[in-house]
Amino acid sequence: MKSILLALLLASSFSSLHAAEKPSSLHQVVEGKQRSAEHKNRDKYRHPQQTLAFFDVKDNMTVVEVWPGEGWYTEILAPYLKDHGKLYAAHFSADADEPYFKKNLHEFVKKIKSQPKVYGKVELSVLQPPKFLQIAPEASVDRVLTFRNVHNWMKNDQAAAVFNAMYKALKPGGILGVVEHRNSTLKPQDTKALSGYVTEDYVIALARNAGFEFLDKSEINANSKDTKDYPEGVWTLPPALKLKDKDRKKYQAIGESDRMTIKFIKPH
Repeated sequence: MKSILLALLLASSFSSLHAAEKPSSLHQVVEGKQRSAEHKNRDKYRHPQQTLAFFDVKDNMTVVEVWPGEGWYTEILAPYLKDHGKLYAAHFSADADEPYFKKNLHEFVKKIKSQPKVYGKVELSVLQPPKFLQIAPEASVDRVLTFRNVHNWMKNDQAAAVFNAMYKALKPGGILGVVEHRNSTLKPQDTKALSGYVTEDYVIALARNAGFEFLDKSEINANSKDTKDYPEGVWTLPPALKLKDKDRKKYQAIGESDRMTIKFIKPH
């Protein structure tokens, strides 16, 4: 009888321990206290839960977030992956010539060091083309994700190199998820993307040239109010509001940019 009771107690303890260790769902992480109120207020434009679900990101995967900026998506990915997966944050180089890059990296590092329980397992890598292009060990990751960065690489003629780097990091069968400001198809694409907008066809061509196959696209982050013809390009809209108080209410009513959400696969 004692042995039966002991077995039951051990089973109960194991069950409780297992429940305590069970990772949070994506929804719980998106709603979590580790995210700032300012960032949560942008969910109506950025739809993080739906976007990561579309990219089929699971909590046991190895993921690279490319150019995470000050960590909007890192606030979600880091706690979601920390127990069973792995997150690489492919950020700017500390030796970058551009002061903005150095400042942005400094703020990101400060953020992840401030909450070790949330960000302690994030591994920093460097993406600063043309010199630094290894965002993770070759063929080691399940997902590479990039949010509103393609235009930046185009501006510096580095888009092809970055797509090649993302392809190299992924395992065969791995998925690249891209969110980018979506340009109109009615006019030719500026190869420097100085407005911040890029056509879907241009992004698809960049991915295919690197070896990817188109998988699917979604309208999760679409915004039909975005006319894409502003004095300061996409930065006229929130959150940048580059014109400051000029027509502020008008641009706030439009909201954040119309965005493509596309996934590609690295073939086996």
